[in-house]
Amino acid sequence: MVMAPSAIATTPEDYASLPSLKANYTPRLDESHNGKALSKAMIGRALQQRVQGIDEDTCEPGEEDAFFVADMGDIYRQHLRWKKHLNRVKPHYAVKCNPDPQVLRLLAAMGTGFDCASKAEIDMVLRLGVDPSRIIYAQPCKTKSYVRYASKQGVRQMTFDNSDELYKIKELFPGAELYLRILTDDSASLCRLSLKFGASLDDTGDLLALARKLDLNVVGVAFHVGSGASDPAAFLKAVRDARFVFDQANALGYDLKTLDVGGGFVSETFDDMAAVLSVALDEYFPPSVRVIGEPGRYYVSSAFTIACNVIARRSVEDKALGVNSYMLYLNDGVYGNFSSIMFDHQHPIPRVLKAQNDTLATYNNHSDAVAAYDAATKLPLEYSIWGPTCDGIDCISESWTCAQTLDVGDWLYFEDMGAYTKCSATKFNGFSDTHHTVYISSEPGASALLGY
Repeated sequence: MVMAPSAIATTPEDYASLPSLKANYTPRLDESHNGKALSKAMIGRALQQRVQGIDEDTCEPGEEDAFFVADMGDIYRQHLRWKKHLNRVKPHYAVKCNPDPQVLRLLAAMGTGFDCASKAEIDMVLRLGVDPSRIIYAQPCKTKSYVRYASKQGVRQMTFDNSDELYKIKELFPGAELYLRILTDDSASLCRLSLKFGASLDDTGDLLALARKLDLNVVGVAFHVGSGASDPAAFLKAVRDARFVFDQANALGYDLKTLDVGGGFVSETFDDMAAVLSVALDEYFPPSVRVIGEPGRYYVSSAFTIACNVIARRSVEDKALGVNSYMLYLNDGVYGNFSSIMFDHQHPIPRVLKAQNDTLATYNNHSDAVAAYDAATKLPLEYSIWGPTCDGIDCISESWTCAQTLDVGDWLYFEDMGAYTKCSATKFNGFSDTHHTVYISSEPGASALLGY
């Protein structure tokens, strides 16, 4: 198992003594329910073991810092799910979503491509031994020195959406393989990208003509329906528009070979999205057209769980109602791994991991989500949850009720923390932007690929 020095070696074999799991567990990836059940148990065990080894009263500075547990088996199952429902589309993982080295290692070993948006991201992937042909430089507006770097490294695939970019590429990398990124309707997505990138269909003809005049090699069309898309119809319209641009290019003498359908895939709606996209692709593009995608959060969101320590508590009295609420302060917040609240419109749900020195055995049941009540007033006990910085916007949850009475030294955990979290953490106020990660694997296939 590849891990930091104090990580916990937690593999499926550790759970051979659990009859309820052992009887049901199977390494077959077409039955994901069993894998998810094992994943829950393994994550819970890893969380509990780590916090039980921390004494807030005697530990060294930083030993009680927030930490992640990452299940590589979850990513492995997502990959098999992708292949089952969207086999025609070759995934190119969006590195910006979570550039964790173990995530990149696993995806590289499974044969995915990579969507990179900077020199640093390209470099990370190349250092894994990934062939440059598996990388698309999916940044329509590129730094000139990065274009020279891509040329030197042999990363030929890249996107554009404006004429100035074409002149830049002509000067610096005339042999590049270009994808014209078109504008799409991303109004139903969490993070809209069309405000910044994409050529309208009114401009695509002129851009293709200019590329032809400059003798540049346009090989495909790209679009992105927005990060965290929720409307399957967005894919249908985007595929139809891409077909229109393919025909424009054909009229100019181009023979486009690749369609890049971008990202926007969310695990909860993936099956429906994939069904709509598959039908659209088959209707508008023959099998001879290669199709790639740029999933990010789809792969990693549910694979990462974070645990945070309660470092302080304040009692807030509402004299009018005669009831107290509490402000809990954690050692991570929106300037750290909860940056997804600010940048990705996420709403992480707190759950109790350890309260009053007892690690909860009800990890998998989420029993802490039920409301608690003040014995005197019968009104719900309420908490607000805050990060550690001195900024008032550093709020994780404005209102949360909990069955346990929480105090300094207790621990909370948050699931689905793999997307746009630690990749955008900062060092604001002197707090660390790096956190320990415990790597586990609930799938033998992932364990074998990573050498766990």
